[in-house]
Amino acid sequence: MDPLRTIARAWEELTEGWRQLLSRNSNALTHFVGGARKDQSAPSPDFPQWGLLSAETWETAGALIVRMEVPGMDKEDFDVSVHGNTLRIRGEKRSEDNHHERKYHLMERAYGRFERSFTLPQNIDRDKAEVSYRNGILTVILAKTEPLPPKQLPLQ
Repeated sequence: MDPLRTIARAWEELTEGWRQLLSRNSNALTHFVGGARKDQSAPSPDFPQWGLLSAETWETAGALIVRMEVPGMDKEDFDVSVHGNTLRIRGEKRSEDNHHERKYHLMERAYGRFERSFTLPQNIDRDKAEVSYRNGILTVILAKTEPLPPKQLPLQ
């Protein structure tokens, strides 16, 4: 086998993986801003400030569903609101341990305050929204309003 071909193929696969990650998950890359409970010390400044909060949205005949992976939080740590046609999910992911007593070899988890926004269709009934958090998954179910029937427009 030609070593240059092998390296070229490996490079192509690597770049394709990064392209897919960026195109499919760029919104999941979330900035975390430092913060902690008053009774805790803030996480070390060398902890990651960016983390992935993967989400999925889909639509049924009667609702729009948004699910987001946010492990390690309590439901009280979230602020979920709708502003116009934007669903805003804010929260604070906290670490419960004293980090000053540890020597980390790997730290990939981000802690702190975060915010994610999702654009909603116009036919959402904000008053019938349901929000739940279970097993590290935040679920928002937004009921649809009655869709307006199509209107035939006369030609002049």
